[in-house]
Order: sequence, then C-alpha cells, then structure tokens
Amino acid sequence: GATGTDLVLRVTQMLRAKGVVGKFVEFYGTGLSSLPLASRATIANMAPEYGATMGFFPVDAVTLNYLRFTGRDAALVDLVEAYTKAQGLFRTDATPDPAFSDTLELQLGDVEPAIAGPKRPQDRINLRESKESWARDGITMTPEENRARSVTVDGFELKQGAVVIAAITSCTNTSNPEVMLGAGLLARKAVEKGLKTPPWVKTSLAPGSQVVTEYLDAAGVSPYLNELGFNLVGYGCTTCIGNSGPLDEKITAAIKEGDLVAAAVLSGNRNFEGRVNPDTRANYLASPPLVVAYALAGRMDWDPYNEPIGEGTDGPVFLRDIWPSQAEVGEAVRTSVRSEMFQRRYADVFKGDERWQNIETPSGDLYEWDEWSTYIKNPPYFDDLTATPSPIQDISGGRVLVMVGDSITTDHISPAGNIAANSPAGHWLQSQDVKREDFNQYGARRGHDQVMVRGTFANIRLKNLLVPGSEGNVTAHQPGGEQMSIFDAAMRYKAEGVPAIILAGREYGSGSSRDWAAKGPYLQGVRAVIAESYERIHRSNLVGMGILPLQYLPGDDRESLGLTGRETISISGVAEDLRPGKRLTVTATGDDGRVTNFEAICRIDTPVELDYYRNGGILQYVLRQIVAAGS
Repeated sequence: GATGTDLVLRVTQMLRAKGVVGKFVEFYGTGLSSLPLASRATIANMAPEYGATMGFFPVDAVTLNYLRFTGRDAALVDLVEAYTKAQGLFRTDATPDPAFSDTLELQLGDVEPAIAGPKRPQDRINLRESKESWARDGITMTPEENRARSVTVDGFELKQGAVVIAAITSCTNTSNPEVMLGAGLLARKAVEKGLKTPPWVKTSLAPGSQVVTEYLDAAGVSPYLNELGFNLVGYGCTTCIGNSGPLDEKITAAIKEGDLVAAAVLSGNRNFEGRVNPDTRANYLASPPLVVAYALAGRMDWDPYNEPIGEGTDGPVFLRDIWPSQAEVGEAVRTSVRSEMFQRRYADVFKGDERWQNIETPSGDLYEWDEWSTYIKNPPYFDDLTATPSPIQDISGGRVLVMVGDSITTDHISPAGNIAANSPAGHWLQSQDVKREDFNQYGARRGHDQVMVRGTFANIRLKNLLVPGSEGNVTAHQPGGEQMSIFDAAMRYKAEGVPAIILAGREYGSGSSRDWAAKGPYLQGVRAVIAESYERIHRSNLVGMGILPLQYLPGDDRESLGLTGRETISISGVAEDLRPGKRLTVTATGDDGRVTNFEAICRIDTPVELDYYRNGGILQYVLRQIVAAGS
C-alpha cells in the first residue's frame, strides 16, 4: 500500500536526520529507473523541508518520456537528450555511480505507508503506529485535565483528535496520477460500501493542474470524490499554505469551548505550526488516498490496520476492504491519463482566461502606485538611500525582541495564513476600512509592507521565551518588562533608537524560503540574530536584508551562557575588518549589572554577502550598482 508520498516522507525524515543544510543532494541508484517523475518532483520540491540547498535527479529515459507525454515540443526534447548526453549528465542503468562526499542508502521495498506530523514534515510516523503516536504526541498538546473532553455540536460529539480538515492539495503531490487515482478509487469503494464522511470534517480537492480533474473524470471516480465532499475548489495551493478557509463557526466554537486538539490531514508538503488553520493544533501530511481514509474515519485515534474505518451498509468496513490494489491503480492510470490532455490544457496556458485578458493595464515604464491600496505599496527599502553606503558600525545597546528555542520556521517568523482580527495587522486593515471577511491572508498581502511588518512573528503558535508560558504575538519590552505585541515593542524600540536582537536555538529559519521572514524583522528594526544554527536560505536572506547572523561557538548556547533575554546586547568587531567567519565579541549586560562576554561567529559566509551587508542589503547593493554603471 505504499505510495510515492510515503517515499517522499521517508526521504525527508532520513535527510533531516542526516543533516544536509548547505549541501547538494543527488539521488542515484538502480531504483531511479522505476521512480516516476512525479515522485521525483515531489522529493526535489521538499528540499527546504529536509534543509538541502537542492535535491537533484539526473536526466534519464523517464525524464524524456515525461516531457514527450506531457506535450513538449519534440525538437526540444531531442535537444535535452543531446545536450545532457554530450555533457555527461544523462543517466542509464549502465552509468557508473558518481563519487560523492557522503551517501545514504534506502531500499524502496522498505518504504511503508506513513503520515508525518503533528508539526513538521520530517516527523514521519509509520501508519501502523499512528494511533500510538497520537496518544503520545497529539493528545498531549492539551492540558491533562482536558484530554477526555468532548463537546456536543448539532447532535454529534466533537472529541479530542477529531479530523476537522481533510484536504487533497499540493503543487506536486497532486501531479502524481498514481496517488490521485488511488484516492479516487478508494472513494468509489467507500461509497459503494455505504461509508460517509462525518459532518465535522471539512473536505476539499485542489489539484495543481486542470489535467487532474480530466483524468479523474475519465476514470469515473469524480462523482465518488464529490459524494464524500472532495469537491473541486480550485487549482493550486490551498490548505498547504494556509488557504483552507474558516471552519464552520459551530465547529470553531466547540474547539475553543472544549480546549480540543483538532487535526488536519492534508496531502501538501508543509505542516508547520500555525500554517494550516488557526483551529487545528495538529496537522499531518499524508498521501491523497490516506487523506480520504482519515476523512472517513474522522479521528486521529484510529488504528488503520485493526479498527474499522466506519460502519457500512453491510457492517463494519476496514481500510483494507477499500484500499485499491496496485493493479487497479495501474490500470486506471493506463486507461485514463492521456497525452492529449496535457497538450490541450497547456496549449494556451500563457494566454489566460477571458477575465485575465480583459484586465485594464496602465502603459509606461513606471508602475503607478495606488496610495489607497491595501495589497501593494511602494516599499520603504530605498528611503533616504545615498549614492555610497555609510561605514558599517558595531551594534550597541540592543534589546532582545524575541527569544525562541529550536526549529523555528519561517512560518513562525512570517506566517502565510490567517490574519486575526485582534492582531496588529488586523487592526491596521480595519483602520483602512477593510472588512473582516475581506482580510484575505498574509500570503496574498505580501506586497504591502504595512501589513507584513505587523504580521512578523504573528504566528499563533510562536513561543516567545521572554514571556514564559505564552503562545502567539507577545513579548516583554525592556527594561520594564511591559507585555505587548511584538510589533508594538519593535516600534517602541525603533522610536527609542534601540537595535532589536533575536536569540534562537538550532535550525533557525527552517521551512519555506519566505522572503518576508527577513524583510519583516528588518522593518521591525532587528539588527542581528544570534542562533545555534541556521537554515541556509534564511541565513542568506537575513544577510540580504542587512541583518547580521551570528552563531554561538560549539558548546555554547543561550542557557549555558546564562542569557535571560532581559540584557542589553552589544556586538563589537563589526566596524573593523569584518570578514566571513570572523569571531565577534558579544557583551550582554543584565539589569543587575552582571556582564557576560562571549564570542560568536559571523555567518556572513562569502565576500559577495559581505558586500550586501556593507550596503545595507542586496536591494541597496543592486541599485547602487545600476546607478554606478549608468553614470
């Protein structure tokens, strides 16, 4: 029963455990010959999740066949083949394995059905252990005295571990015909046996391509998906990036009333805290067939191997009773997925539909900024820009704005999903006469700095250790310790001329390569981050925004140095002879006068990055280069 999704989750877990930050990961071995391109694309797309610079698959016959099948120009495909062979990049079964600096081995036959969660893509769980895992890692997300609670809603009991969202979505998983048709076949068998989706489960289907609905229709499974609630809501990323939409108000109210840990199961690539939906504390990645299965079960405390998935017309139904065989899936793919579907759908893909073609667009070389827009605004990065950069300075008298632990993702720093009405961004939108139902979400408003700077560190699951026991957008302004939103504290520090500092643990900035996770802190006045380790992309983005990333020396961390976050922070050695990898001196002075000095490594890693930092960021650097070339 293992699928391409299960392989992806296994690889993600292995590589994250191995530690591949800053590395190129190339996949090789005889198993490649039987690995569909859709599975390869999903594995490569998960590179930010396992931390690599990139995941690379060599070009081979499978690649060429996919290009031909999806309607690429024959001459172009021939060129790809000729070029890669001439460059020694084309792989066949007879090609010797390259020499690598390090390797990992995975037997494809060992891959088992699995889910991953409840907070990170690398936290893979074998499906046969999913119920046990829920009891250990899921239900414990709520206080012990509330774990047995349930709430009555419209005649049914909403319990701890209820699956309230089941979404087939993703840009890559949904491009794999095997898992999509597998989901459709499972839905058909479930309907034929009389199974129904419980009323508390919000279901949706959002494939990445219009071709998917064509072959689901051709296979005759669309009516069954629809009957279980997996109706088409659009094409593209939905729940995977926080576009799940709100739950039914009664469900939301019941979750809050009972302090319930509700769950989402989705076929997307990412399930970081606070990303999927504000009402789901536990979020699991799964293959599309398993998404349908969990929608039918309606709960996470279900043993897929030994407990019925539900009650059918003829009695209990087990997952094994409705799981499609490999032969059934293969036959559906063979008879339903046709090359002309891709050719027809993508023949005019760049023209857009009638609405797109009829949009009125201004002429001229310069963009006409609409000062009243709450979506797009002229950003402030070039305000007061001089022709040459000022000398870089040491950082003096800084205060800690946010202090966090390990595995803080870019979603914690700059959420992409829901904009809460009582958040700084929500208050600002309301001040601009934007109604609550028109807030949209952060990902849609990333062109407006006034929204995004207020949304920085606004993740509802952020645990800022400056306010112990807190969760969400709150900090303590120093020296008095007054509690307020992180945005308000940042603006107060800026008004006071105080540089803001972030203290963090390991893997700071993991997850999606979100530019606003660096832009937002920059606009909040953050001048430096001190962490135990960084994800490569986020570290680079910090430098690109003129923020100094520092790394504790091996063996040091915030706790071993006795830092509380209430200190005044100064960083010396920046102004004089700054270079990649230089050790800088950090001085932390407590309110009681206690002084802690320690060294930290400058994680500006290349001379080019140093040029970016000297210019205040990559944007300023590029603009100055353009101006200089023009003059």
